[in-house]
Formats: sequence, structure tokens, C-alpha cells
Amino acid sequence: MKFLVFLGSVRNSTPPKPARLGERVAKACLDCFAERFADHDIELIDALDYPMEPVFKPHFAYAKGKAPTALDDLADKIATADGYVMMSPEYNHSMSPALANLLNHFGSSIFSYKPSAIVTYSAGQWGGMRAALGMRNFLAELGCLSVSAIIHIPKAQEVFQEDGTLQAGEEQSVWFDYFGRSFYQLVWWAEATKQQRSVEDPFTHAKVFKTTPSQRNAP
Repeated sequence: MKFLVFLGSVRNSTPPKPARLGERVAKACLDCFAERFADHDIELIDALDYPMEPVFKPHFAYAKGKAPTALDDLADKIATADGYVMMSPEYNHSMSPALANLLNHFGSSIFSYKPSAIVTYSAGQWGGMRAALGMRNFLAELGCLSVSAIIHIPKAQEVFQEDGTLQAGEEQSVWFDYFGRSFYQLVWWAEATKQQRSVEDPFTHAKVFKTTPSQRNAP
């Protein structure tokens, strides 16, 4: 199967230090996934690689073939993926605006009927846990419901080095066991939903909402 890891931060300035803290967390997650779930493919999607235009225009608002190439390519990756890892710092008790902005460029139908896992982190003591609570609702609206095991990483700079390896004194097996619980749930549900999608097209009964509210079958 194919999984995407969305790194939902574009802030590369300081303070607080270090900059791009999420990068080291993402690298650690990728290393864990590659070790524990080597039968599957995983790819990092960094929000910083997708600079957005000043005026918001989502991918689905463009005529076919007219969307920016980067958005077209990402839409294809999202549509063909079997599950997602959503990573975010916490800004004002909420998920990263950069992650929300990137995800909002795509219709929920290409995320739907697939699972997601939530990873939050911080330089402080809470590990982004309040952002994770809001992310559950957000991801449910996209149709990629999150698995029950959430990964929180407080003081991430004290756990991981810049390349994603562990700081001295930290046990890789302990951290990979912690990550692995969430990733196992993600893979389990991805296998189940992929199998069911092969049996029945879910959009046969729940039509894709593309142009008008009437497509939601609301009275």
C-alpha cells in the first residue's frame, strides 16, 4: 500500500528554536515506518514545498488540466494513497494553519474512505495534544477518520536530532514501539478499507459533492 506523511508546518524562522522542528519528527516517523512496515511505501509531503498563491483557489476550482502542476501531482498522490499520517505543531491550541490551508485545496472525496494517523509535536511540554483534538474533527470532515492512537511528542528537540535520529540517552526501540502502535492501527484500517473499496465503490451510494449543495442529498 501507499501512505503519505503530511508535514504541516512552513515556519522556518526562530524563535522558538530550533527551526523546522517538525522535520526531525517526520524523519523519525519515516524511519520507524520503513523498519516496522517495510512491505508498504511511504512518502513525505512537506507543506513548505507547496507555496500557495495569495488568493485562495482550491485544486477542484480549476478547469480540468488548468490547475498548477504541483497541485495536480499532489491530488493524484492523495487519490492513490491508502492512508495518511498528518503531522502538526500547535498554534494557539489549534492545528497548523499551513496544514489546514494545504489540505483545504483538495476535495474530501480523494481522502474519503481511508484512515489517517495524527502526530503532533512541540518544543514545550504539551506535545501539541490540544491541536490533535481539533485535527480529529477536521480529518473526519475530509473523510479520512483518524485512528485512536495519537502520537504526541513534547520537547521534540530533546528527543530527536536534526537528521531524525535519537539524542543520546533515548532508546530507539521505545520510541518506535510508541510510533508503531499508531502506525499498526493505520495499516490495519488501510488494509480493511482498501479491501472494501475493491468490493464496492463507496461513491455509488454517497455521491461526490463537486458543484452544488444538492449533491449532498440534503432535503
